[in-house]
Amino acid sequence: MMRSSFTGLELAIIEPSGYITAANVEDFQRELTQAVTSQQQSAFLIDMHHVEFLDSAGLMALVSVFSVAKNLGKRFSLCSLVPSVRIIFELTQLDNALEIFEDRRQFEASFLQKLAA
Repeated sequence: MMRSSFTGLELAIIEPSGYITAANVEDFQRELTQAVTSQQQSAFLIDMHHVEFLDSAGLMALVSVFSVAKNLGKRFSLCSLVPSVRIIFELTQLDNALEIFEDRRQFEASFLQKLAA
């Protein structure tokens, strides 16, 4: 379901795939929470380009893990949302609360800019 790749000590990239629904959200949330709480990384990018569908349970899982990351002082960002998933964030106005990038390149530019600051 999820694949992680690490691009350095500061950043972990996590790539969930398929459908994130009430049927599998517990595993999804547990894996993300474990990554955020146990990793040495200070930033997490959830690359959503392989996520075909996200229901309200999946959305709440992302918000919950975002909250955990924020409380730990870690950066939690999303990128590459397919249109059917992006609209869910826009309708709930969570696109204003979460840091969402068009793609990895846009995130990397922001990430490098913050590292340099």
